[in-house]
Amino acid sequence: MSYEWIKSLHVIAVFAWMAGLFYLPRLYVYHADAKPGSELSETLKIMERRLLRIIMNPAMILSYGFGIWMLAINPDLLHQSWMLVKLLFVLLMTVLHAFLARARRDFAADRNTRPAKFYRVLNEVPTVFLIVIVIMVIVRPQFG
Repeated sequence: MSYEWIKSLHVIAVFAWMAGLFYLPRLYVYHADAKPGSELSETLKIMERRLLRIIMNPAMILSYGFGIWMLAINPDLLHQSWMLVKLLFVLLMTVLHAFLARARRDFAADRNTRPAKFYRVLNEVPTVFLIVIVIMVIVRPQFG
């Protein structure tokens, strides 16, 4: 498989992962305001579980898989400062993903203690990650 195909599949997987990182906190905004046990709350639990398990988790795994494959083909990229910054933000995205997965378990058990405003603010974090990652990949600034 050519490098361009691997890169294309990587970008597609990242798009799907990012879509979930944008959407899941938005669902939490609504869920935080829903009465536990209500029809809305129960519907949001299903939507959150499916989004995380069917879209976000596989997309994250594929993003990592294709990304690692590209680095295996071109390991010199690991010596580029822009790539190290990108990888740092990918790690931060993974931490956010894990946090959102933990929050889903709390919502599923009706244990959420955070207000909707918290999730509104959190909903902006993936945008910052996206901006930094895109700049690193397209502009490829060199540091130090």
